[in-house]
Amino acid sequence: MSAATSPTWDPGQYLRHAGHRARPFAELLDRVPVLPRDPARIADLGCGPGNVTAQLAARWPTAHVTGYDNSAQMLARAAEHAGPTAGGGSLDFVHADLAAWTPDGTYDLIASNAALHWVPGHLDAFPSWLGALAPGGTFAFQVPDSIDAPLHALMRELADSARWRSRLDGVLRRTDSVHEPLVYLDRLARLGCEADVWETTYLQVLQGEDAVLDWSKGTGLRPVLTALADDPEAAEAFTAEYRDLLRTAYPPAPYGTVLPFRRLFAVARKAA
Repeated sequence: MSAATSPTWDPGQYLRHAGHRARPFAELLDRVPVLPRDPARIADLGCGPGNVTAQLAARWPTAHVTGYDNSAQMLARAAEHAGPTAGGGSLDFVHADLAAWTPDGTYDLIASNAALHWVPGHLDAFPSWLGALAPGGTFAFQVPDSIDAPLHALMRELADSARWRSRLDGVLRRTDSVHEPLVYLDRLARLGCEADVWETTYLQVLQGEDAVLDWSKGTGLRPVLTALADDPEAAEAFTAEYRDLLRTAYPPAPYGTVLPFRRLFAVARKAA
């Protein structure tokens, strides 16, 4: 997202569900083929607090890995992971707005974990990003594809209600922030890549009281909390109304609260 519309992030809140958030990236990396160069150069677009960027460094220990993000809060947390790696590579983090990011050289892997849905028009960036890959390099990403789930639909309906419309109009992501899987497959294939696109629905079992609200506070609810940051009473009121809706949509079970969460994956290998 651009600086004007980016939410303020809370790394601590985001990492409260670190296991569920990191698992899809690990499964994405399992499908990445052998990289063309060693040591490799790797970019992580939308690195957040750096915990999954560290997965890249662990998988390719000789690589120079750079995480890019536009959140000062996330980059401050990510800095804890920066430095030389055990295999002789390095891990660093750089401020960048993905909506305007231009590769500064050749990469062997450009990866992104749960970030591109925050970048309007991200399909238009694919030619530039793929053009920066070395022959045989890979572009791999995963994004949440749950914008139509109650988690988001209820938030949008509430934000569009008479009480909140004037405060929150245009704040939340649109339903087209993620495209149909075939759109990604077609775009990547037409750009000359061997593309593999798939979806997985995770039945995430969350623990604690109002667990789905707690999940949303780390991601989807951030734009609302940012928009209402100067009015804590309003932020608390919206959160309470949203909480009550979520309690009905996602009732707890004795073992936790189940949040079905669909994600879209793509691995595109550039011709060697």
